[in-house]
Amino acid sequence: MVARLVIAAPSSGSGKTTVATGLMAAFAAAGLAVSPHKVGPDYIDPGYHALATGRPGRNLDAYLCGPDLVAPLFAHGAAGCDLAVVEGVMGMYDGAAGQGELASTAHVAKLLRAPVVLVVDASSQSRSVAALVHGFASWDPEVRVAGVILNKVGSDRHEALLREALDESGVPVLGALRRAPQVHAPSRHLGLVPVAERQADAVGSVASLAARVREGCDLEGLLALARSAPPLPGEAWDPRTGLGAAPGGPAKPVVAVAGGAAFTFSYAEHAELLTAAGADVVTFDPLHDEQLPDGTAGLVIGGGFPEVYAPELSANEPLRKAVAELALSGAPVAAECAGLLYLSRELDGKPMCGVLDATARMSERLSLGYREAVAVSDSVLAATGTRMRGHEFHRTAVEPGAGPAPAWGLHRPERRVEGFVQGNVHASYLHTHWAAEPGVAHRFVGRCAAP
Repeated sequence: MVARLVIAAPSSGSGKTTVATGLMAAFAAAGLAVSPHKVGPDYIDPGYHALATGRPGRNLDAYLCGPDLVAPLFAHGAAGCDLAVVEGVMGMYDGAAGQGELASTAHVAKLLRAPVVLVVDASSQSRSVAALVHGFASWDPEVRVAGVILNKVGSDRHEALLREALDESGVPVLGALRRAPQVHAPSRHLGLVPVAERQADAVGSVASLAARVREGCDLEGLLALARSAPPLPGEAWDPRTGLGAAPGGPAKPVVAVAGGAAFTFSYAEHAELLTAAGADVVTFDPLHDEQLPDGTAGLVIGGGFPEVYAPELSANEPLRKAVAELALSGAPVAAECAGLLYLSRELDGKPMCGVLDATARMSERLSLGYREAVAVSDSVLAATGTRMRGHEFHRTAVEPGAGPAPAWGLHRPERRVEGFVQGNVHASYLHTHWAAEPGVAHRFVGRCAAP
């Protein structure tokens, strides 16, 4: 059993990331092995969580992976830890649009049988905070709201008024944090700037958050609350389950995975699945490395911010040529969102790899949301007809949006085809979580190992 807390809030912007990351860092600094988790498909917050704890930040998404996988994935990530801190998403009861509680923080808290601490932005209220907390605590009796952390408290007097009001709610106050704009992390078009782009500053920010939380929160009370969580039934997720025999044989195919500041979006389980499927996973940085790793037999390029680094990526002509030559040779290539842009002919007028006959550019329109998808073309990732759930999150556009052989047919919220299947290249805007369909990793590595 792992002690665990879910950090939720009435709405986005209340301070969940501040509190969750600060708690992770404070408990880790106290000598506890802390497992960091994030509800939903977000890639950026887990980077800060990893910095705070020294362990991979992991996502728990009941839409992408299905409710039945949430607890096993949690148990896998938290194995051997003293404490797990789970940061929620949006408002506590906000989930997949039009699908009730699915994938909400409340839903995941119930699946984990975990107590919830509600972070409340108290900056513009006093006694009303009690009505707010009472409403969230009583809305769903299966959700155990067991504590409140008050954020953006203005003064000692303000804090006293808030605590007095909450005495009547029956939900204890486990912390009060004063306004501290100096700890604010920089943002841009898709949220916080990832850790990989501001490593030194991010270390300082996380240390400041830990200090604030130590000063303003009842760490002993929070740890006792976390330890009150009951045991979770069932087994931990294992990346080897459902994969079958590794296709690579004694000579493991090298699968190169793009990383660095321009490609920061990935799920930890993807590399674990590739390894379990028989691959030798090697990370490289397209901003700096002029060649692919030695012996590369397959290439995975995930999400990130290539639009921010278009000049630098374009200037690395040797690597762009190496990627194009690898794709032309027939080696399997899986590109997701940022990877799609990198494989295009150009991005905002800057030459890219030219694997796809498409151009990419920044857009005014934000594409954001869960998608239901079916593979409409046989590819290195999926056979025609394979159904998966995914997530789109970008403020760029690719023309055309689909090739002669599209990657996916999307069925919700709109019907359209999307992406490119070209030889052994699969490129798409859709982010998917391979734990939901381990056959994706097995199929990809099998193609990499094929003579």
